[in-house]
Amino acid sequence: MKNHWGTGLYIVALAAALTACGGGTGPSTPTTAGGSTTSASTPAATSSSPVPAGAAELKTASSAAGQIVVDAKGMSVYFFTKDVKDSATSACTGACIAAWPPVLTESDAPAVEGVTGTVATIPTPEGKKQVTINGLPVYYYVKDKAAGDITGQGVNDVWYLVSPAGDMVKAAAGGY
Repeated sequence: MKNHWGTGLYIVALAAALTACGGGTGPSTPTTAGGSTTSASTPAATSSSPVPAGAAELKTASSAAGQIVVDAKGMSVYFFTKDVKDSATSACTGACIAAWPPVLTESDAPAVEGVTGTVATIPTPEGKKQVTINGLPVYYYVKDKAAGDITGQGVNDVWYLVSPAGDMVKAAAGGY
C-alpha cells in the first residue's frame, strides 16, 4: 500500500510541475546533445547522433501550421512565451525541461538553411549552448516522436512553433 501512495504522490507532483510550465504530463526524456544559439541538436527520443559536418543544424519545413523551423532531422522547435527576448536566459527550468528540452548545439555559429531569423546561442546552467532565434531560446517537445510532428503547437497557450523569420506561429495547426 505504501508503494502505491508514493507512486501516486510522485505522479501528482510531476503533473503539477509540468502544468506550471505548460508541458502537460508527457514523458520526461531530456536531450543528450549540447546546445548553441544558432544551431540545433536532435532530441534524445529520436537520436543522439551528431549532425554531419557541413549540414544545416536548423532548416525549414512545411507543416499543417505553414513553414516552420526544424532541426537537421526534421524535429519541430518551439518558442516559450514566458521567455524574455534578449535576456540570455531560459524561463523553462526544473520540471519544465523534462517536457520541453532545449535545442542545444556545440557550435557558436550553427549552420542554418532557409532560416532568416537571427540565430545565436545562450549558455545553459549546465554550461551547454542553447540555440536562440531572434533573441528567444528554442525547445523540443518530448511528445513529438517523428519528423513533422507538431503536437506542442499551442500547448497551454504558451508554446508555439517558430517561423523561418523567427516569429511565433500562432495559427491553428490541424487541431493541435
